[in-house]
Amino acid sequence: MTEQIRDGYDVVVIGGGAAGLSGALMLARARRSVVVIDAGAPRNAPAEGVHGLLAREGMPPAELLARGRAEVRGYGGQVASGQVAEVRRDGDGFLVTLADGRRTRARRLLVTTGLVDELPDVAGLRERWGRDVLHCPYCHGWEIRDRAIGVLATGPMSVHQTLLFRQWSDDVTYFAHTAPPLGAEQAEQLAARGVRVVPGEVASLAVVEDRLVGVRLSDGTLVHREALAVAARMVVRADFLAPLGLRAVEHPSGMGGHVPADAGGRTEVPGVWVAGNVTDPAAQVGAAAAAGALAAAQINGDLVNEETRQAVAARREPFSPAAEARVSELVAGDRRHGL
Repeated sequence: MTEQIRDGYDVVVIGGGAAGLSGALMLARARRSVVVIDAGAPRNAPAEGVHGLLAREGMPPAELLARGRAEVRGYGGQVASGQVAEVRRDGDGFLVTLADGRRTRARRLLVTTGLVDELPDVAGLRERWGRDVLHCPYCHGWEIRDRAIGVLATGPMSVHQTLLFRQWSDDVTYFAHTAPPLGAEQAEQLAARGVRVVPGEVASLAVVEDRLVGVRLSDGTLVHREALAVAARMVVRADFLAPLGLRAVEHPSGMGGHVPADAGGRTEVPGVWVAGNVTDPAAQVGAAAAAGALAAAQINGDLVNEETRQAVAARREPFSPAAEARVSELVAGDRRHGL
């Protein structure tokens, strides 16, 4: 059954991951009307557990999100399934349109839609993603410690990624694949750390009994590996913001795109905040949740300032048309009538 959403909220949160739910929790506790629009496609869904998150170490991602949704609802917030198709300016706020035609309005927006990992075109790679094909040493390094690890080089960050994974195993192989040739300094660094460099493109993965056992090169050579690290290109899920003039740009790291924002998540478009991987591609679950809470506090403060300005204006001119309309709304609600 499709959840009903009201005509308007103080804040619409677009994205139901750690950043979005954390932000919604903060806003609901601040007595704001808030709804989370959740497309139901979290980036970390393939992973067995969340790691590096204090007091929730190893918890399955689905369980973490289920707890978060219950907490938001416990404070009066709403969580609704749906895909946002478009956001447009609507007076002082925003009109949010979902793909199924539902609409709502928001005084402020918190966008936490995250990103999609765009993987290299190597046979078998996508099927192993989040299991023995990985990207983050801090998320998965402990689980593959002391194993035979390969790094599929795809860009300028691959050498750095290789040196990081070397912390968890002394058996690390760098597959040159389609990355630019190594510079002299990079080659020396890998050699000094005992990392083997294998030239040539990777064609496919070898899997036996649902376990990665090797990496096959285009010339047929099979190199034994038990885990493979990949620096995926990160593609932001924020096309629906285009009508506002807000678009993703290349991240300085070269890892992919992001929506720029200040330290509190405020974007260049007034009334729109972002948090989590949509603006910080490297943020893990804990950092994303913290960013969502920080952005929510900034949004609440912005609303308080707006309401204070309105209250001061009403006090100075108590019988203005705007003041009368506001009093009518507060007293009569949906029962108000007249001009």
